[in-house]
Amino acid sequence: MERPSWAPPGIDISVPSVSRIYDYYLGGSHNFEVDRQAARRAMEFMPGLPKIMQANRAFMRRAVRHAVDEGVTQFLDIGSGIPTFGNVHEIAQAASPEARVVYVDHDPVAVAHSQAVLAGTERTGVVAADLRKPQDILTAPEVARELDLSRPVALMLVAVLHFLEDADEPYAAVAQLRDALAPGSLLILTHASYEGIPLSQEAASGTVDVYREIRNPLVMRDAEEIRRFFDGFDVVEPGLVSMPDWRPDTTGGPEGGAVDEDPYAFSGFAGVGRKA
Repeated sequence: MERPSWAPPGIDISVPSVSRIYDYYLGGSHNFEVDRQAARRAMEFMPGLPKIMQANRAFMRRAVRHAVDEGVTQFLDIGSGIPTFGNVHEIAQAASPEARVVYVDHDPVAVAHSQAVLAGTERTGVVAADLRKPQDILTAPEVARELDLSRPVALMLVAVLHFLEDADEPYAAVAQLRDALAPGSLLILTHASYEGIPLSQEAASGTVDVYREIRNPLVMRDAEEIRRFFDGFDVVEPGLVSMPDWRPDTTGGPEGGAVDEDPYAFSGFAGVGRKA
């Protein structure tokens, strides 16, 4: 297998990566054939996966603008993935030029491309770290340089927690991050679930099996299990809802809303909470 020139040295390009599969769903070019094969297999069971990812990105952009509107201009984006159009720093800094963003991912390709995209961009940073080890994130030099944790921060856990199994103690990880944040901080979250998918659970579980086979288990939690991640946060209106139903753009803009959405866009849940 020929190694693309953009692939960082030392990574195994024969092993699929969830961040590169996500990049493929969004129409990106920084993925390998092994990632595309896994994505196509998953789409055999759930053909609307690209639409789900597009709805996820649209929610993320609306939530970032909401944060800025609420006076929160610091962002810690964990599981940020491979940069694509409409990244957090682009949305946040368009709304507030003083906004600061730190991206965190454990995929070497995502980290390398984030660093390349952000080269020369002020008030941004990139950290190679894993959500399973929150202290590594909180003590990273880039976080200390770019973020003031004594002031409110928007903690972004968008499409990442469903890749942590219960044995990884995801609730404890979120709690540790929450406890390090100042009052007024936000939690911006999306999570996969069987609820809302326009398929039977039996049919949708074929996609879950594909992720398990590539050793990136996809954990489908129900609404109550997802709501537990907001312990210590006051969930803002409209609560924990499908992604298109979270404060949809009613102006006819590109972010979309609940009207005329593809049924797959309503898969899973999204929400924003504020730390008291």
